[in-house]
Amino acid sequence: MKLLITGGSGMVGSSLVQTLLAEKHDVAILTRTISRDLDVKQYFWDPSKLLIDTSAFEGIDCLIHLAGANVSDRRWTSIQKEIIHLSRVESANFLFQKIKALKIPLKSFITSSAVGCYGTFTSVKIFSEQDHFAQDFLGDLCAKWEAAADQFTTLGCQVSKVRTGVVLASNGGALPKMIKPISLGVGSTLGSGKQYFPWIHVKDLCGIYVQLVSNSLPSGVYNGVAPESITNNELTQIIAEMLKKPLWLPNIPSWVLKIIFGNMASILLEGSKVSSEKLIDSGFEFDYPSIRSALNDLV
Repeated sequence: MKLLITGGSGMVGSSLVQTLLAEKHDVAILTRTISRDLDVKQYFWDPSKLLIDTSAFEGIDCLIHLAGANVSDRRWTSIQKEIIHLSRVESANFLFQKIKALKIPLKSFITSSAVGCYGTFTSVKIFSEQDHFAQDFLGDLCAKWEAAADQFTTLGCQVSKVRTGVVLASNGGALPKMIKPISLGVGSTLGSGKQYFPWIHVKDLCGIYVQLVSNSLPSGVYNGVAPESITNNELTQIIAEMLKKPLWLPNIPSWVLKIIFGNMASILLEGSKVSSEKLIDSGFEFDYPSIRSALNDLV
């Protein structure tokens, strides 16, 4: 198939590009910065300025939308919230308007979303795809994000949404940031440590997209998380064990993280269980279903 990907130079996007190329798909990316270092076709776009090279759309079967400002990069100031919203929601709206105006016969639109849609709090509840969005910043963001994707159904194409947990990879994202203080002997659990940590190995996440592209998975909404639920405390201890490093410092108090990160600290201090049952029931098989299997591959 001929595929066009936004966010294709990011951590997940670059892994997905290589995975899809290995599957013999015709892959191109939309990017703000054309790079000679990337071994993939590139087309310029800047959704903040409503600019795009429309030749990127010629003959495409599937559009995969991964672009967006990192939710955990900076404090959630009003300006940063607007940047996150524009980069995820308005960029999808821009793509829809262009595809519609150019009458591109798109077969499928696949977008990333986030398990943060269920809310940033810790509970015994296991969230499934049928649960409602939370009434907080991430819940509202994801609702608008997914609504922008749903517009594509009016063009007659299939729409899928992958609500992703924390993506574990060795070359970026959260895992190297977790490993570094532990490897230096100053690692510690965050807050109470009882908050759950919905996660997924980057290779499994790419596998979900590959199967959605090939229709091995039916189109729809899926929680992109591994089957095993784990708390922040358990994860910290397992990483320390694998690195053969002691954990001697007390937990980092919640109030310290709130001072440092403001409202964004909620994504570090809170977390609930998220179900991957729908994925499994639909026939998806995880290569890394447990945290130990994932860390053995990555650490």
